[in-house]
Amino acid sequence: MKNLKNVSLIACLLFLILFTSCSNDDNDSNGGNTPVIESVMPSGYYEDGTIKSLEPVSIVDPKNYYIIHGKGFLTAKKVYFNDYDTYFRPTFVTDTDIVILVDEKTPYADASNKIKVVTEKGTAEFDITVAPPVPTFNWFNPENAAEGDIVTINGNYFLNPIVKVGTENATVLSSTLTQITFKMPANGNDKYVTVSNISGTTPSSVGVGSALYDDVLQGDTGHWTWSGNEFNTNYTTDKIQGDASMKIVFNGWDGADMKFNSRDVSKYKAFRVRVKSASANTNASLTFVFGGWAYQIKRSLSSVWTYIEIPFSEIGNPTTFDQLTLQESGNFGGNTIYMDDMGFVLK
Repeated sequence: MKNLKNVSLIACLLFLILFTSCSNDDNDSNGGNTPVIESVMPSGYYEDGTIKSLEPVSIVDPKNYYIIHGKGFLTAKKVYFNDYDTYFRPTFVTDTDIVILVDEKTPYADASNKIKVVTEKGTAEFDITVAPPVPTFNWFNPENAAEGDIVTINGNYFLNPIVKVGTENATVLSSTLTQITFKMPANGNDKYVTVSNISGTTPSSVGVGSALYDDVLQGDTGHWTWSGNEFNTNYTTDKIQGDASMKIVFNGWDGADMKFNSRDVSKYKAFRVRVKSASANTNASLTFVFGGWAYQIKRSLSSVWTYIEIPFSEIGNPTTFDQLTLQESGNFGGNTIYMDDMGFVLK
């Protein structure tokens, strides 16, 4: 439906452009001389269905249509956004306007920030910024950072990023398109971290201070397997967040215990963890035991990292937490299981 809207709008715009162009040709035509770019305007509909106003812009979004306005475009051969050769339809070109779709592959970082229109009579340039996509936010580490700690954010599209913890601006120490380091401000606990660029803002999926494991078992008072098999809390070969994960080797129906300093969890609504099975067996599973075996929650596993969330409403709505028991329950002779990014979900 949106495509039909865009095509209809473009057709209408082209009619207006052609009409205006013909009128201009009668009075003040550029006569096919050196091209000049005067402005860039959006063309199309917003998500709510309203027509985009024909107001000049200085920033363009990939995968959207724009009108390059000026004169001398009739013999246009090439259009470049940030030196990226961008396709245009010759039927969408008049002497004064080019209707063009900004390609999603257009570079946005370390770029010329220019539009170039190349015609048989010369080249016109115009200052423009190509917006990156809205940031993606994979994780931040350490999740339980205190004031002044250096925190790393992993994701993408971090062009000139702004980082906030709650509503507080954080000091960005370094950034690339995929990684940011910042200094945790005061009073960060129980707040989400957000990353913004010129295209939008994306929050973290977890709150500061909510981790039970984020490269380190937080408040650890002891952990072991029932069989004495390997329980590695610093496994760096395979992880989903930060620099390490936990690797636990289970015999068939084997178990593991983790004990913690007692913790107030009244501000949380669920337990969360990311888990991966070394075995691709479709029966791979793990039973999470809470409340001294009062609640046994079985979850299927796969050989890729899987997010598991267990609502507190399923385990008696606890207000304190000090122990987690795990039992291998695949019933095929044992498994090696990796766990990472374990903690709680804020209400």
